[in-house]
Amino acid sequence: METHQITGYIGAEISDVQVGNLDRDEIAAIKKAWLEHKILVFRDQNITREQHIAFGKYFGDLEVHPFAPSPENYPEIVEIVSNDKFQYAASNWHSDVTWRQEPSMGSILRGRSIPNVGGDTSFANAAEAYNRLNPDVKSRVDSLYAIHDFTKTFGKRMSPEERKSKQEEYPPARHPVIRTHPVTGERCIYTNRPFVSHIEGVDEDESRYLLEALESAILDPSIQCRIRWEINTIVMWDNRIVQHHASNDFYPKSRHVERVTIIGDRPF
Repeated sequence: METHQITGYIGAEISDVQVGNLDRDEIAAIKKAWLEHKILVFRDQNITREQHIAFGKYFGDLEVHPFAPSPENYPEIVEIVSNDKFQYAASNWHSDVTWRQEPSMGSILRGRSIPNVGGDTSFANAAEAYNRLNPDVKSRVDSLYAIHDFTKTFGKRMSPEERKSKQEEYPPARHPVIRTHPVTGERCIYTNRPFVSHIEGVDEDESRYLLEALESAILDPSIQCRIRWEINTIVMWDNRIVQHHASNDFYPKSRHVERVTIIGDRPF
């Protein structure tokens, strides 16, 4: 197994390994590389859905997404099909399911059907984004909390009755604006446009200003990498410290990817 770093601050491609047939040493090496590089890319992984699920379970229990579609008989897999009729390419910077009380540790996404041009995914190192914040902004956000709410995104597709029912099941989550990684101790930005409604304890103008400043920090291309998808490419990333953005530049072609998501813990 070989590791090839992609950029100076994030990402590595792993070669000479098949995720559907791993031994104990390879699993340990992948876990170590994941913490170091934050996202890992595996090419030419012709695996079954069962093997995709099994690979995810090496890193923890898998969640079942309450709002996203899954293939029949595979509730742990989120099926993301994007085309000119259903544009669902996750084209905003975010971490997955931050609206949960205990958001995900990580995501493992596999390319099933990929357009010949477009549909790349970009990833940003949210710890380095935090390190580069203006000192005034950093001092203002260090102890603040943000409210994350699924209704900002998924709620738009629901009837008022369904939305109310789901809000009782998944109430808004209160997470620190700047989160600490539970293993590495790195501090990182943990807000995003799709799920954060506001920052708690400040007025609306201040909340908007700080959220925009944090988003701008994520947009720095020097802390990002961009992954070109191929069929049977697998990308795994650490949602505790990475944000991602899918490019919706492939319509009217279609893009089909599938994800398993590892359950995490409460941010602190």
